[in-house]
Amino acid sequence: MCRWAAYRGEPLFLEELVSSPAHSLIEQSHCATRAKTATNGDGFGIAWYGDRPEPGRYRDILPAWSDCNLRSIARQVRSPLFLAHVRAATGGGTRRDNCHPFVHGIWSFMHNGQIADFEHLRRPLETMLDNDLYSARTGSTDSELLFLLALQFGLARDPLGAMAETIAFVERLAAHLEHKVLVRFTAAFSDGKQLYAVRYATDYAAPTLYAAPMGDAGGYCLVSEPLNDDTEAWVEIPDGSAVVLGENGVDMRIFSPAGRPAGSMEAKLALVK
Repeated sequence: MCRWAAYRGEPLFLEELVSSPAHSLIEQSHCATRAKTATNGDGFGIAWYGDRPEPGRYRDILPAWSDCNLRSIARQVRSPLFLAHVRAATGGGTRRDNCHPFVHGIWSFMHNGQIADFEHLRRPLETMLDNDLYSARTGSTDSELLFLLALQFGLARDPLGAMAETIAFVERLAAHLEHKVLVRFTAAFSDGKQLYAVRYATDYAAPTLYAAPMGDAGGYCLVSEPLNDDTEAWVEIPDGSAVVLGENGVDMRIFSPAGRPAGSMEAKLALVK
């Protein structure tokens, strides 16, 4: 399983998440503590927003801990919204176009999780893409395909609705083709204005997600695992929920693709403060 971190707020140097903290993303790339595998050495990537609408991006197949350029970029680049990811491949080769974050236009996306039996679902899922989005697919991962499907299903119009429709479609397709129905999905995505995150799994065993305030003026970070030992600062985001970070602060919502009842999730959700 991969590890990732994202931030929205007043401009902050990328190193505040990527390299400076005691349990920074680079540290997690070789010593993750809340993942099935401690090592996430199959590449890395960062996407950040600045003065242009579309994000900048840097990614490579080297382990994050061994790339001196990553530390240098993280120390110099300052951004109000950025996503960073270290990869432990569960499918797709170790190559640059399989490294997260993925970008398309103003959108950026990164993911920790998997689609069960993806090799049997990949072709029918790809046929759902229009020509432009199909041509935009450069890698071979389930993560990139989920992102493109969400764009196909209206990510720009209704980000969380499109993501829910995407996951529900994958689950229905797997059931129809009599394959294992399982999507594990802890992801962050952004249009450069709002930062969205979702934690969901068909089997209620989604990869971890935490949130905490960061910076001096109402900024927040979302991470796969805490960046330090200040346990009181970090709130675990429940399975079956979404987080939206925007101009009005933090908004938490139930995330329940069609077919999975929300159940008692309303009782579990609490505003991150």
